[in-house]
Amino acid sequence: MATPREGPRRRRLHPIMAAPQTTRTRSQRVATVELPPGRLESLLGQLRRGAVVLRLAMAALACLALVIITRGWDPPPDFAPGDVPSRDLTAQVEFSRLDERATREARDRARRIAEAVYDNDPALLTQLAAQVKNEVARLAGAVEPDEEDLAIWARYAPPRAEGTPEPSEDERLKDLEEFRAALADDDARVSFSKALDETLAPLEQRGLLAAQPTDANAQTIIVRRSGREGFEQVVPVREALIGNARNDLDQSLRRLMPSLDLARHAFARINPELPITLTLDEAATREQANREAAEVEPVYERFQPGDRLAVAGEPLGETQLDLLQRDYEEFLAQRSVPEVLLRGLSVFWLDAVMLALCGIGLYRANPEAIFELPRYTVLLATLLVAVGAMVAVSGSVWRLELIPLLLLGMTLAIAYRHQSAVLLTATAGLSVAIASGWSLGETAVAVAPSIAAISLLDSVRHRSKLLMVGFGAAVAAILTTLAVGALQGQPAWPMIRLAVATGLWCVVAGALLTVSLQLVEWAFRVQTDWSLIELGDPAHPLLQELVRRAPGTYNHSITVASIAEAAAESIGARGLLVRVGAYFHDIGKMLKPGYFIENQGQSGNQHDALVPAMSTLVIIAHVKDGADLARQNHLPQCIIDFIEQHHGTTLVEYFYRQAQKKSAEQDAKVDESRFRYPGPKPQTREAAVLMLADAVESASRALVEPTPSRIENLVEDLTRKRLDDGQLDECGITLQEVHTVGESLIKSLTAVYHGRVKYPDQETA
Repeated sequence: MATPREGPRRRRLHPIMAAPQTTRTRSQRVATVELPPGRLESLLGQLRRGAVVLRLAMAALACLALVIITRGWDPPPDFAPGDVPSRDLTAQVEFSRLDERATREARDRARRIAEAVYDNDPALLTQLAAQVKNEVARLAGAVEPDEEDLAIWARYAPPRAEGTPEPSEDERLKDLEEFRAALADDDARVSFSKALDETLAPLEQRGLLAAQPTDANAQTIIVRRSGREGFEQVVPVREALIGNARNDLDQSLRRLMPSLDLARHAFARINPELPITLTLDEAATREQANREAAEVEPVYERFQPGDRLAVAGEPLGETQLDLLQRDYEEFLAQRSVPEVLLRGLSVFWLDAVMLALCGIGLYRANPEAIFELPRYTVLLATLLVAVGAMVAVSGSVWRLELIPLLLLGMTLAIAYRHQSAVLLTATAGLSVAIASGWSLGETAVAVAPSIAAISLLDSVRHRSKLLMVGFGAAVAAILTTLAVGALQGQPAWPMIRLAVATGLWCVVAGALLTVSLQLVEWAFRVQTDWSLIELGDPAHPLLQELVRRAPGTYNHSITVASIAEAAAESIGARGLLVRVGAYFHDIGKMLKPGYFIENQGQSGNQHDALVPAMSTLVIIAHVKDGADLARQNHLPQCIIDFIEQHHGTTLVEYFYRQAQKKSAEQDAKVDESRFRYPGPKPQTREAAVLMLADAVESASRALVEPTPSRIENLVEDLTRKRLDDGQLDECGITLQEVHTVGESLIKSLTAVYHGRVKYPDQETA
């Protein structure tokens, strides 16, 4: 889509309307110039002010930003999710990977062999020892054993071997007397107590275990005293088991007791009531198992260069992608600093070359995008944001990077000419392709829909236009994806799914741009046809005020808009822009409407009371007044340009001739520059068309008989005057286009002033 301010186009020599051949005129000289003189002088002025150096520095910073955004110093990986490699992928460098399965098995094994934690309560053994001591003291100190003593003594009777008859009463009494005799004196009883304590002390310390622990270490356990946290000891399971403890108890009593008989009776008393003092602490056991598992070192699987990581012809799964990613990261880590710098500089150079080509294209097609610093800044920022968004979402199997690239392409097509949009979009796509390692087919899938959208985006006159462009780009995306997939031999179903996804992203991008179109217009300072249609609404406050204050001027503006739109469209310019610009081009006249002939009624000409110089100031002032009104009412710059340029620097001939007559009488000289509009001259083809349409429409009103031949002569005369005066030198319009515009104006004015049938006077009733 053309911008409101189009750049100069290469002029070609074409014959203008039928006219006698004369020497080379100024207008013909202009036709051979590559750049209009005014624009060339402007550029040279910017060069002198250092603007080019500033823009080159900004471009260099943009290249550096592209390198940073795309991590240009790192080579891209040669794999992606969903890829089906055509060859085996092998390791580039030596690397290791955590073997989660082996590590998990090792930690499970550590949990299984971790010691179980038991709480030891020796109070039961202490109570049993105290009870035995009391019973022995009673038996030894009794004068004559009673029935209770005999009942106590029965507990000390050793078990008989199988088949052995029970002892008689006399035999039990005899054994009791021998037991009492062995403990008759105090020393014997002290020795008994001491031996008992020494025998039970190890059992109290390590505890007694009922059964071997399950799901834990079968060799050792951890024992801690109840109520004494932090005091722990590792005890062999064999020593803590109560069965083994009984044997140890028997041996210890036999060794420590004063006599074997005492040891035999003491063991008989203690053995049946030997208590279980160890209780499993499940929470502490789990904590111990987890602690043991945590101390297990991770198990790593090592890969050497050349080891196969993925098999050809099989889609990359999670395991293969993890191995390839680790190999890639290790490869990046092992690169030297010179290698990193060399690649970074290479990518910087490639980005610089692509941006330089874009700059050349912009200079030829849309020079204002470079000359105007705000637009140049917005352009570079938009490019960087688009590339950053593409890099952020790249790597997805669904090609989400198409959305920001499509948005970039359509945005630039709205703001600039198509060739500029294609160049910048291709630059963004290639920059991301280099960073992501896209193949030629993948790059085509990304760029082709954007170029299709740019080609389809000629104007935005309706709300559905961008959506329709999105659907058109979707067709291109689907066909390109299917074609590339078929060439690469991809499976049918995944290829179809990807094609549908790429088509969907095109529609999504069109919808997103529809929503954000106003933001695009504000950022790039452009007006789409959609906005121009809204701006050209006759209900606009300025137009309503123009109707009220200066109806003649309003009628003139409507007529000019009609003929200028047709003339602009005849040369491929933006007719709608010219039409809306014509609506507002004379709004400055509403401040002093009576000084303009189209608004003067029967009250006479107000210029009769003014000298020519003053009248000229009043007439010229409507340009500045109109521009001020436009700015106060927030009209876009493209409309303000029409207001300021529709007269260019032309001469106000009527008052200039009057001034010459008076100066001749007074023998004075008239300064022509005081009778010229301040300009600037038309800078676009659209402004040039409006200048010609405004001039011929105003002059045609003075024709007594507006026949087609007179209208043709009028248009040719006024057009030649504008050419000879250099008013069309800076707008980039060719002589052939001037000729085409003239023919369109003649046709339109002839239609406006067509002949009418004269009817006889009607009789009144």
